[in-house]
Amino acid sequence: MPPRSAPEADAVPAPEAAADGAAPRRQRGIQSIEVGMRVLDALVEQARPLPLKQLAQLAGMPPGKAHPYLVSFMAGGLVKQSPLTGLYELGPKALQLGLAALQQLDPLTEASGDAAQLAAESGLSVALVVRGNLGPTVVRLDEPHYPLHMNLRVGTVMSMLGTVTGRVFAAYLPEKMVRTLVADEHERVIGARADAGPASAGGLRISGLDWLDTPDIQQALAEIRARGMGRGVGMPQPGVNTLCAPVFGGDGALVLTMTMVGPHGVFGAEIDSDAGRLLRRHAANVSRRLGYGGSAAA
Repeated sequence: MPPRSAPEADAVPAPEAAADGAAPRRQRGIQSIEVGMRVLDALVEQARPLPLKQLAQLAGMPPGKAHPYLVSFMAGGLVKQSPLTGLYELGPKALQLGLAALQQLDPLTEASGDAAQLAAESGLSVALVVRGNLGPTVVRLDEPHYPLHMNLRVGTVMSMLGTVTGRVFAAYLPEKMVRTLVADEHERVIGARADAGPASAGGLRISGLDWLDTPDIQQALAEIRARGMGRGVGMPQPGVNTLCAPVFGGDGALVLTMTMVGPHGVFGAEIDSDAGRLLRRHAANVSRRLGYGGSAAA
């Protein structure tokens, strides 16, 4: 009987679409590739050069089994080995693959499924908000089970400092950009009206940039960065509470926010509540898929 080819010998089933109601069937795959991916996964997770013994241990295999995979990966440029230390790390081909994958990612597409799932799990409104020309703008809204008596819809522009969502943007966007957005909002919405804008301690109305520089706002932004999430009770209007989590891209920059909104009677907007943990987890999941490796979204 003729020997099987290497791919046939290593072939394993993988999921395949099946008829409605039936369990998915597994298509045939290459087991050796799946096993070898454990070596690459270990290099990705550690994010530093590793010796063979430690790398094999992290991949869950003996060094003698891990080494042939490394030889093949080095031949393809996925892994490289230092000639001085003998340590292994990701190679130039891995960088090319990562950059190509990031270029194909669409943050809104990546976040939409999590937003829908979060709304279904919590029963609350969930909005995806991006930075638009006029400020933070709602681009997707999943409606709640609970009635929400406020004017929130796709296209709504959030105030930079008067809403929790806007403050999350103010906490994470570059300072120059924040000041421009706040000043533009003040000019557009308030203009020269003497009776508009927040009041100072002396009862005088202050400009948007002056409000941005107040200790109260600066402390609120610092708390958002420290907690990794914004919280508002009675914001943006009485009887409505809000939690807002940032979503970051592969370069660490804020790309959008996930905002959860609900009536005060059913949603206390506590960061450490079940709803808060759900929001944090979904935002972190999207950030990870966009290539973010930091801890602010964890």
